[in-house]
Amino acid sequence: MMIGGKKLLSLAFSGALAALVGLFGAGTALAGTATEDAAPAHQGEVLLTVLIEGDGSRDGAREEHLTLQDLQAFTAEHFETSTIWTTGTQSFTGVSLADLLAHFDVTAQTAGVTIEARAVNDYMVEVPLSDAVAGGPIVAYLRNGKTMSLRGKGPLWLIYPYDQNLSYRTEAVYSRSIWQLSHLTLGQKSE
Repeated sequence: MMIGGKKLLSLAFSGALAALVGLFGAGTALAGTATEDAAPAHQGEVLLTVLIEGDGSRDGAREEHLTLQDLQAFTAEHFETSTIWTTGTQSFTGVSLADLLAHFDVTAQTAGVTIEARAVNDYMVEVPLSDAVAGGPIVAYLRNGKTMSLRGKGPLWLIYPYDQNLSYRTEAVYSRSIWQLSHLTLGQKSE
């Protein structure tokens, strides 16, 4: 059976329009909200890769891949704070940076270690080891009780308790508040 040229063109246009709406319209969230459909794509999906460098080179380096379940196995830290990127006070839950690093035998007092944090889009920032303290930043996996999509600054966001400690309200700290966090590299400082 043959379909006329105009009818075929109309069907093709309708299909393309539906595909575009599906691609760009679904799952859209305001920057200040987290949506229920924002869960990581698959349970067991690697959210954070941690590279521990031995002597400043990749020789002797080890890599660990952490899923949401792995991160939730740590003691959960929770705080509420406002941010410069969201509207109103937000609730964050995650693993403290101090606890995460302690898992790799690194503490704020460990000499000669640098922390490089990298996002999905390759944004990279160095986080001072001195930030890894009790009451400091967390690697948040929940915002307002829900997981975060990439559009919602997730699935992981290194977030500081800005309202609880005014020294965290600086441009330097804001630049370290990396969202869409995907990699941490624990390296040795070059002498």
